[in-house]
Amino acid sequence: MSKKLVIIPTYNEKENISNIIDAVLGLEGAYHVLVVDDGSPDGTANIVKTKKTTSPESIHLLERKGKLGLGTAYIAGFKYGLKNNYDYIFEMDADFSHNPNDLPRLLEKCQNGADAAVGSRYVDGGKLENWPADRVFLSKGASLYVRMITWMPIMDPTAGFMCYSNKALARLDLDKIKFVGYAFQIEMKFALYQLGLSVKEVPITFKDREEGVSKMSANIVNEAIFGVLKMKWNSFFKSYKNTTRQKVQA
Repeated sequence: MSKKLVIIPTYNEKENISNIIDAVLGLEGAYHVLVVDDGSPDGTANIVKTKKTTSPESIHLLERKGKLGLGTAYIAGFKYGLKNNYDYIFEMDADFSHNPNDLPRLLEKCQNGADAAVGSRYVDGGKLENWPADRVFLSKGASLYVRMITWMPIMDPTAGFMCYSNKALARLDLDKIKFVGYAFQIEMKFALYQLGLSVKEVPITFKDREEGVSKMSANIVNEAIFGVLKMKWNSFFKSYKNTTRQKVQA
C-alpha cells in the first residue's frame, strides 16, 4: 500500500483540528496526518499532542515558533514527507473548507499518471458554498488574472487542496519557493508547469469555514497581485538569458 501524508498547517484552529484529524484518519487507505503548527496561542498543538498518544504512527506534529506563513509551513511539510518516503503528499486546510472525503479522488488522479492533482472550484462540477458575492468575484478574478499573466492552463491556480506525487515534489527546488501567503499556491503550480509536469483538476465543493477565523489579509492579497507579476518576469528574464547564452555558444 502506498504511503500517504496529509499536511495541515494550523494557527488557532482548536475548534477544528481534532475533528479534521479524525475525518482524515477515518478514510480507507491508511492516510497519515502532519500538523504544522505556528505556535498557536489557543492550544492547537496541545490538542494534537493528546490525539497523537492514541495514534502515534498516524499523527505527526511539527511545532514552529511564531506565525511564519502558509508557504513555509507547507515547505516544511513537503520536506518531512520526502524525508520519510511518502509516495503521495497532500495539502489541505484545517477548517473543513476542503472535504476530507475528496482526498481519495485527488489520489486517484495521481495514481493514474498525474504528477499533481488540484481540488478545483472552477472546472465543470466545481462549486462554492456560503461565500458572499464580493468574495466570489475576487476569487474568480484572481484566477483569471493568474491565468492571463502566467499562461498556465489551470482553472483554479489559487487552490490550496492538492495532491503531489513524491517524484514531482522531488523535482522541485523547494528552497526557491519564496511566497509565504496564498501566492505560494500559485508559485507551486507555476513551478510544476515550468518543468512540464502534469497537473490535473478534480471538481470539488469548497465551503466557507464554519468555525475559527479566516487568515486572509491585505498583505496576502498584495503578495498575490504583485508576486505573480514578479514571478512571471523572473521566468521571462531567466528564459531570455538562457536563450542569449545558447546563441553566444553557438
